[in-house]
Amino acid sequence: MKQIYMDCGATTPVDPLVVEAMLPYFTEKFGNASSLHSFGREAKQALESSRTAVAEFIGAKPEEIIFTGGGTESDNLAIKGTAYGHRNHGRHIITSAIEHHAVLYTCEHLEKLGFEVTYIPVDKYGMVNPDDVRSAIREDTVLITIMHANNEIGTIEPVNEIGRIAKDRGIYFHTDAVQSAGKIPVNVDDLCVDLLSISAHKIYGPKGVGALYVRGGTDIESLVDGGGHERTLRSGTENIPAIVGFAKACELAHQNMKSDAAHLKNLQDKIINGILKIEGCYLNGHPTKRLPNNIHVCFNDIDGDLLLLELDCCGIAVSTGSACSSGSLEPSHVLLATGLKPEGARGSLRITLGRDNTHEDVEYLLEKLPPIIESLRKTHSLPE
Repeated sequence: MKQIYMDCGATTPVDPLVVEAMLPYFTEKFGNASSLHSFGREAKQALESSRTAVAEFIGAKPEEIIFTGGGTESDNLAIKGTAYGHRNHGRHIITSAIEHHAVLYTCEHLEKLGFEVTYIPVDKYGMVNPDDVRSAIREDTVLITIMHANNEIGTIEPVNEIGRIAKDRGIYFHTDAVQSAGKIPVNVDDLCVDLLSISAHKIYGPKGVGALYVRGGTDIESLVDGGGHERTLRSGTENIPAIVGFAKACELAHQNMKSDAAHLKNLQDKIINGILKIEGCYLNGHPTKRLPNNIHVCFNDIDGDLLLLELDCCGIAVSTGSACSSGSLEPSHVLLATGLKPEGARGSLRITLGRDNTHEDVEYLLEKLPPIIESLRKTHSLPE
């Protein structure tokens, strides 16, 4: 049976060149980067050269990169760190209704501690209106956090415009760029951000490592006390093999971005055109302002989980939404925020392509999908 992976929004395979770069740091160059002897100095050199590579990937300075355990930790550090560091100046945060749970749950946690959060609504495409952000700003607003591109429906948000609003008002601005980095250009100055989260395993790097960009002069508090690593913002011995792999993944993503994006957009168009021929199917997210690898659709009268399992039986790996929410019985908060009814949101399918996908993969998907939909509507149709 064919095995086709189309869930790169959840994670990507580690590039062989990334594995090759990492291997020596497990067994030969295994020193602690805080040690003063030659083994430690070798690890320290790898750490700092990796920091430079990641910084160049997003147009930052090396000293503005803080290595973390992944996108979720980066989001937590950005949001909680800013909130805790500025609690005496204000306790109001602005975010959107469609953020990743790493942002939403962090904001909910802060609400329990006395902070106030405004959740900006989105339109039917999942797009935030910058004017809504401007209107929500208060004298005590200390942070705005709006994602660069949505992890479920792929909509690219007007981050630059929101960033300029924040800058004009002297408010820190954070964006979660975990899904966008490596697929579309991500430059911290172009986006006008003070804080930005990225993760290695979304760009063919290892799991368990990410970074938070912290613009020079941005004041945030540490969440982890210890030996003062990573500018005192993330204490703990650095995971040098993973960080080296992350840096290599960033280098490769930068080199391949244009060709990858063109290839993915070609496949994306083919899938969208094919799927929308199925009766009772509609596209979620913005029709043009979306990530080039993301296709998110809903099917009337279909249970998305059953559809996923049927496709899996055909060797096709996809998802019904965010991997972090898989197994949840609740409809996607993202789809509900765009105005979909719960019964419609339950029939969702997210296809997120990778650089290894081919036209043959797409043809196989479009061959298998229509009869599965027809069969499920006959045998497992959702109640009215």
